Amino acid sequence: MKNSYTFLKYTVPFAFALFAAPVVAQNAKLATKATALTTKLEPKMLEWRRDFHQHPELANRETRTAAKVAQHLQALGLEVQTGVAHTGVVGILKGGKPGPVVALRADMDALPVTERVDLPFASKERTTFNGQEVGVMHACGHDAHVAILMATAEVLTSMKADLPGTVKFIFQPSEEGAPLGEEGGASLMVKEGVLNKGPKPEVIFGLHMNSQAEVGQLLYRPGGVMASADNFQIKVKGKQVHGANPWDGVDPITVAAQIVTGLQTIVSRQVPLTEDAAVISIGRIQGGVRSNIIPEEVQLEGTIRAFSPDMQQQLHDKITLTATKIAESAGATAEVSIQKMAPVTYNDPALMERMLPVLQTVAGRDKAVFMKAVTIAEDFAFYQQQIPGLFIFLGGMPKGQNPKTAPAHHTPDFFIDESSLTTGVKALTNLTLAYMEGKGKK
Repeated sequence: MKNSYTFLKYTVPFAFALFAAPVVAQNAKLATKATALTTKLEPKMLEWRRDFHQHPELANRETRTAAKVAQHLQALGLEVQTGVAHTGVVGILKGGKPGPVVALRADMDALPVTERVDLPFASKERTTFNGQEVGVMHACGHDAHVAILMATAEVLTSMKADLPGTVKFIFQPSEEGAPLGEEGGASLMVKEGVLNKGPKPEVIFGLHMNSQAEVGQLLYRPGGVMASADNFQIKVKGKQVHGANPWDGVDPITVAAQIVTGLQTIVSRQVPLTEDAAVISIGRIQGGVRSNIIPEEVQLEGTIRAFSPDMQQQLHDKITLTATKIAESAGATAEVSIQKMAPVTYNDPALMERMLPVLQTVAGRDKAVFMKAVTIAEDFAFYQQQIPGLFIFLGGMPKGQNPKTAPAHHTPDFFIDESSLTTGVKALTNLTLAYMEGKGKK
C-alpha cells in the first residue's frame, strides 16, 4: 500500500480539481439499464435491509445473514463460496465479454447495542457478549451494506451477457472486530485467499453509510481517508502498601495518572500535527480494591489513531518511552503492549482520480462531496494493502437534520434514510461498469 501521502496532503476540494480530467464516456446502454433495474429492485432491497436489521448478528456469528446472502447469489446462478473466514460469502459473476476482475465488498456484522429507534422492524435481539447480556443492533449500517451489494449483484447479473469482465462479491464478517480469542474480518479473509483464490481482482470498491451526511451524498477523499487503529495496554507495577503510609511503597495509581498526562503531551508537543494527525486515548483504567490500600498494579488500556505508517510507528515508540520512563522515575515499572488492529484506509490517488467523474454523475456534482479524513478505522484497509482500492461514504441522514445532532454510529438511536440505498447501488454498479469499460483510463 502506498502511504507516502500524509493526512493533510489533500486538504481542500480545489487541490483535487486537477484530477477531474475528462474521461471516456460510459456505455450509455448499460448505464441506463442498470439505473432502471436498480429502481425496480428497490422494494426487494428494502425488504432485505429490514430483515437484516430485525435479525442482527454479532461478529463471526452471522450465520443467518450469510445463509440468506448465499441463497440469493446461488439463485442468481453465481459461483458461491461459503464459510470463508468463518461466515463469509463470496460470489463470482463471469461476464459474457473479456475484461478485468473487479471486487465489491460489504460487511455483515452488528454491534452489542440495544436499539432505541421506534421502527416496526427494530431489533429485539439479545445475546451474550464478553460475558454480559446485551442487545444486538445494526448501529453502523452494515445491514444496508449487505442489501446494497445483494441488489448490485442482481443488477450486474441481469446484464451478464454484455458485462466486459468478472465481478467478485465479498460479503465479509466481523468488521467490528472478532470476539476475544478469535480471528476474523478482512485480515482473515485476505489470509484465507479471498483475493487470490479464483479470479484475482485488479481493484476493489466499498462503501459505508454515514448517518451524519445528507441522504444522496457520496463523500470521497484520495489518500488516507480513515485512520489506522491500534490497541495498547500498559501494566504499571509498584509496591503495595497501606494508604496511610504511601512513602513505604510505590504508588502505581499516581504513576498511572502521570502516564495518562504524559501520553497526551506526545500528541500536543512531540509530533508535527500540521503534517499528520494523531490520537492517543485512554479508555480504561483498573486498579485497587479498597480506599485505604495502595495496590501493587494498575492497568491502562487505550487506542492509537494515525494516517500514515510513519506516524503510527512514532506513536508506538513514544508511548513505550513515555510510560516506561515515567514509571522508572517513581521507582515503578511499566510494561507496554501494542496490538496493530487495522491499517490506514488508503484510497489509491490514481484510482480516485479516475473514478471521481463516476461519483459526480451518480450523485450529481453538488452531492459528490470532498470529505475530511476521519479518525475511525475500517478493516477494508487490508484489501487495499493487496490491490488498489476505493472506499467512499454514502449519506443517509434525512434531509433537514443537523449533522451535529443527528444520531451517530454505534449509538442506540442510529438511523438512516432508506432512500439512500438506491444511490449506493448506482454507485457500485457504475464504478464497476466504468472500470471495466476503461472509463478509468487516462
